[in-house]
Amino acid sequence: MTHVPITNIPKVATIDDAQLVSRTLASAFDDDPMMRWFFPDASSREAGLGRYFTTLFTRQYARHGVCERTDAAAAFWVPPEGQAKAVPDANTIQELQEILGDRALLFRDAAEAAAEHSAQESHWYLAVIGADPAARGQGHGAALLRSGLAKADAAGLPVCLESSKPSNLPFYERFGFTVCEEFQLPGGGPVLWAMRREPCAPAVL
Repeated sequence: MTHVPITNIPKVATIDDAQLVSRTLASAFDDDPMMRWFFPDASSREAGLGRYFTTLFTRQYARHGVCERTDAAAAFWVPPEGQAKAVPDANTIQELQEILGDRALLFRDAAEAAAEHSAQESHWYLAVIGADPAARGQGHGAALLRSGLAKADAAGLPVCLESSKPSNLPFYERFGFTVCEEFQLPGGGPVLWAMRREPCAPAVL
């Protein structure tokens, strides 16, 4: 049997990659506090997360964002010009409500609360990034983060994100992010940390 190496070289993620992307992110976010709050049943969480990320990717971020992947990680970015369009439309909201079931109202309230804390100036937004736990430590997430940050730096714009997993904060801080706000989601939800990174000037050769 020929061994196919897993590479951490970023490439554009297309709709054809939906199955790989959703499977990767479902594994990556299985222990994420916010995703566990949205999908509290461990027995159905993997399937629910798979459907959730498939919907977000195919209906939202693949159309209006910058989506990249490696063989074991994926990231969804939204540049300033895509942020108004990346808001879920009525059909996407309907799909998410069906996926989330009785947690749909919590999801809606969480999305609205996060929006109230979002940056107002022009910026790049890192909506989703995750690596398959089986491949953590192999540089997949770092490679995708560097790729997106380079695009934001080329535009001279800051980058914003939110994380509900405190152990992820040091990872982002290594790339220049700082925590600018901490807030709890309504309905007894988890704490979110809003982070920001100022643009870096390109290196002079």
